[in-house]
Amino acid sequence: MKYRRINTVGRLGVLVFCFALQCAYAQDAIFDPIRDVIKTGSAREMSKHLNQSVEINIEGDVNTYSKAQAEFVFRDFFKKHPATSFTIVHKGASKGGQQFAIGRYVSNNDSYNVLMLVKAAGATYLIHEISFVKE
Repeated sequence: MKYRRINTVGRLGVLVFCFALQCAYAQDAIFDPIRDVIKTGSAREMSKHLNQSVEINIEGDVNTYSKAQAEFVFRDFFKKHPATSFTIVHKGASKGGQQFAIGRYVSNNDSYNVLMLVKAAGATYLIHEISFVKE
């Protein structure tokens, strides 16, 4: 009887581990393509990852833009502050399931903390909010 209980607990532990591993992989699948686009500084490619309406905060200037307008905002930002590196330092999800990532964007003279919130849109996730806050 004692061995059955230990065996059941062991199986439950393996299931929990597998679920956690799957969640971590899912977050990578969501944010890795976005990370790669930000590294390249392509506003056109970035727009493919944006919701139809997106809130953008660049150095405290917060506005809500259409996807097309946001492309121009990112084109201007990437031109003024070309990336030397961009790394995601943390990924997570709210209790409601909204996925987020925190990153660090470095250009020639400036560094920014980046916060991205994404929402499910069918089988994919799109950026709903993004902030670039100067360090």
